[in-house]
Amino acid sequence: MHRILLGLCAALSLCAADVNTFSIVAYDPATGDCGVTVASKYFSVGAVVPWAEAGAGCIATQANVNVGYGPRGLELLRQGLTAQQVVDKLLAGDTFPGKDGRQLAVIDKQGNVAAFTGPNAPNWAGGRQGKTWSAQGNILVGPRVPEAMGRAFEATQGDLAEKLFAALQAGDDAGGDSRGKQSASMLVVGLGRGRNINNDRLIYINVDDSPAPIPELRRLLDLNLGMLYSQWMGELRTAGKPKEARDAASKLVKYMPGAQSQLTLGVMDYELGDKPAALADFRKALEMDPNVRRQFEAAAPPQPGRGQRLRTIMDDQEFMKQLFPAK
Repeated sequence: MHRILLGLCAALSLCAADVNTFSIVAYDPATGDCGVTVASKYFSVGAVVPWAEAGAGCIATQANVNVGYGPRGLELLRQGLTAQQVVDKLLAGDTFPGKDGRQLAVIDKQGNVAAFTGPNAPNWAGGRQGKTWSAQGNILVGPRVPEAMGRAFEATQGDLAEKLFAALQAGDDAGGDSRGKQSASMLVVGLGRGRNINNDRLIYINVDDSPAPIPELRRLLDLNLGMLYSQWMGELRTAGKPKEARDAASKLVKYMPGAQSQLTLGVMDYELGDKPAALADFRKALEMDPNVRRQFEAAAPPQPGRGQRLRTIMDDQEFMKQLFPAK
């Protein structure tokens, strides 16, 4: 009976140490941000695989996983060791069983990349590396998974989070974890760039148990990025950078589409002197929610914030005639 249970454990990949997954760790040289994203047929993969610290680096630890590689690896990165030195030191100090089945990827604060896949990592196991990224996995349908991830990462423009997600989606489209889907996670860090005050984590989202974890990760990522751009928009405006604030507002509209986001973009376009764009923005907001008109009407008497700015726009009689033509 004991042999039968062991056989079932191996066949179903349910042995406690195995985290069979595909992931990518990457670095953005323009911002210094570093991140990890991962998906797996494994419950709550985000609690095990991704590790990151702003100003230190990022780590993915998986396969016959030694979770201690995460915190210990960050400690070594904090000390100034390179990615390859961290990999070597973690493996040399690993006294737990199953070391030849580990899989590990590390990026240091300079963007150097190092990775390891043990000879006994569950097949197919391996990875591909680029200048600022490493994609890897085990129990995959084949090498086409990390290859597709690398191509998608390189081809995608914009935020590191978007590049990471594109890579994860490409890996899934290429076949991903051969057992199926269950969870996904993304962690992105950058010095002082997180939400609210004194926070280095830009993104930390987890889908722990879902039949469609990657689409759900996309939904959460849109919300997270929308909140970030809303915050950055306010900070840029306060810093006297209206054009940059307007660009952030356009990202807010992308990630959190709705009448209020469109109204905010309209105010910023108007203040930059682009009245045709502002008119188009306000009309879109009205199409989404006819009650937007009440916000203009409620702008008197002037109040701090957007209400006062709307009052200024309302005083532009020619503009208001175009926005609300007489019937």
